[in-house]
Amino acid sequence: MPERSQTCDFLVIGSGLAGLAYALKVADLGTVMILSKSEAPATNTAMAQGGIAAVVGDDDSFENHVRDTLVAGAGLCREDIVRRVVEEAPARVEELVRWGVPFDARTAEGQPVSSATSLKTADLTREGGHSHRRILHVQDHTGQDIHERLMLAVRQHPNIEIREQHFAVDLILEDDSMMSSRHPRAAGAFRVEPSRVIGAHVFDRGRMKSFDVFARVTLLATGGAGKVYLYTSNWSGATGDGIAMAWRAGARVANLEFMQFHPTCLYHPQARNFLITEALRGEGAELVNAQGEAFAKRYHPLGALAPRDIVARSIDAEMKKTGAECMFLDITHQRPEFLRERFPVIYKTCFNFGIDMTRQPIPIVPAAHYLCGGVITDADARTDLPGLLCAGESACTGLHGANRLASNSLLEAVVFADRAAQTARRWFSELGPALAFESDWTLSGSRHEDDERIAIAHMWDEIRRLMWNYVGIVRSNRRLAAAQARLNVIRGEIERDHQLNRHPDAIELRNIATVAELTVRCAMRRRESRGIHYNIDFPHADESRPAMDTILTGGI
Repeated sequence: MPERSQTCDFLVIGSGLAGLAYALKVADLGTVMILSKSEAPATNTAMAQGGIAAVVGDDDSFENHVRDTLVAGAGLCREDIVRRVVEEAPARVEELVRWGVPFDARTAEGQPVSSATSLKTADLTREGGHSHRRILHVQDHTGQDIHERLMLAVRQHPNIEIREQHFAVDLILEDDSMMSSRHPRAAGAFRVEPSRVIGAHVFDRGRMKSFDVFARVTLLATGGAGKVYLYTSNWSGATGDGIAMAWRAGARVANLEFMQFHPTCLYHPQARNFLITEALRGEGAELVNAQGEAFAKRYHPLGALAPRDIVARSIDAEMKKTGAECMFLDITHQRPEFLRERFPVIYKTCFNFGIDMTRQPIPIVPAAHYLCGGVITDADARTDLPGLLCAGESACTGLHGANRLASNSLLEAVVFADRAAQTARRWFSELGPALAFESDWTLSGSRHEDDERIAIAHMWDEIRRLMWNYVGIVRSNRRLAAAQARLNVIRGEIERDHQLNRHPDAIELRNIATVAELTVRCAMRRRESRGIHYNIDFPHADESRPAMDTILTGGI
């Protein structure tokens, strides 16, 4: 039997930037519980190297940033959302400075100083797709510093509780109190009106116990889904949990075909998911082959600073053309002292793998990096379901369109965390406390755990290889159809075992299988090539298609 249920005013599922910033902004109203399925610092936020984009330089403008975002998004961005995010960016970044984030800074004479005291002193860099220097950064570990500062503030707040090793398995709907909770999602197809989200079923990995958390407002901030692919820059828990949970509860998802592949991840047998930031190319790094020949300008006039989708495809094309296992990033023309000071983490990591970036090119390959689609939200972070908000990489806001502009991800997280907090504050006064009820929902192991673990590991590996080979950087109708057929079988096996045994190790497997299958369905609906999504059977863009053309309705 599950343990006794618990309650809070605000439930936050995820401990990345969006979740932490939101928690700090609603905690004065009531109690906040943050669920982290691993240790709280284990997030994609903490792995973000490059920085956060905002118009703060005198030579820049909102119009420039808007235009760059729209161009990168290949015509599928919502321009009203883009303008709103770009115009709110300076205020949100100023907020990070007030929270103590030590952005790199320079004096008027160009000399480095310890940290920016205002945005006007920030040391701005440039990344691919940006027409101006507008990236604020903390050397090459920006996300880690932002996360550490917000985590410190969260841990010190008396109204916020962080539950580490607590995995949200499914959302609880108000309807569930009136039906069997043993299989709460089974009735989703029969709802006429969306039911209010009142919390989540939770599994405590540390104590191997399951229980329910009921909340007045729930925020999904679970991050991306890079682990759906075999090669990724994401942390090991980026399994699309929030997207899968929201879809099972009846929310709409969209644009999952737009998984951005970062062009430059370190290629080394012992480097699992180490990203080489785009800021390196912003400082002049060139893409070269094994012979040292630059090739990027053969694919786009901006060369190595073209939008990520173009750069990733150019690297993929060169690898396929030559049969090479990787390409290279060469920045040996820069002063060694500058590289060690500006990119200390990359320098040290590469050096530990026997690569001296000051003297030799860095071997790189593309890898799944950022999901531009997700749970559909409006401008105020609201989903289709009353009581449920979504922010960060889990959400499909319309900002990124068919391809995210570099360093707009941390920006989106802080802007929509603020908007979600404003919505939650309104809901707090409008919505009564969540309806708590006793549930017989539980999660447990079975008598054949070793056999189950073997099957789980096999299906996990099969899904990720299938997605990489059939739904990767370049796609085709034949490969997508083959992926869909196999995923339908795998998902059937997973759902059957989930209902029978609900083994805790299968939670993530269930979610990556769901997100993988939804991704294929979205990709098959988009009968064109645009941005990140490239299908050799439809090699051209279809300008008549709407921005969110690949919408899938959940709960069925």
